[in-house]
Amino acid sequence: MTISMYAASVPVFKQILGSLSDILDKAEAHAAAKKIDPSALLQARLFPDMLPFTRQIMIATDFAKGACARLAGIDVPKYDDTEQTFAELKARIVKTVAFIDTLTPAQIDGSEERDITVSAGPNTTRTFKAQPYLVHYAWPQFFFHVTTAYAILRHNGIEIGKKDYIGRF
Repeated sequence: MTISMYAASVPVFKQILGSLSDILDKAEAHAAAKKIDPSALLQARLFPDMLPFTRQIMIATDFAKGACARLAGIDVPKYDDTEQTFAELKARIVKTVAFIDTLTPAQIDGSEERDITVSAGPNTTRTFKAQPYLVHYAWPQFFFHVTTAYAILRHNGIEIGKKDYIGRF
């Protein structure tokens, strides 16, 4: 049995982005209840050489919108990366899901062999066929940044668990 490229991408990204939005709500409520400056959580890192929480959210949404756009063969929407509050990060997730919702199965299904070229660092590009791009590059990147955002919040005392991470499906 095969799974469609649409089914392997759009619903997966939407599910986890939904849980990420819910986790943001819990983090914001925690900060308010404990009288913690929200920026302490928004700029938190697991280790000094890692990116802060806000960048983890930005990169996760970039991978979700980027993967879906590339699979559909359309331009990836550009975001300014200026979000600094829980509300702004939630709005970014809403904007990302709204974009993903514009894509249809007809645009993505059958893309398995489409060539996808991505930047893989300064002055470096990689070209994949679409299916390996999704499974071996986009998914791991997306889940790494979502997991890191989750871990930052959990490390800072936000009461979240696996059910929060997985979200509604």
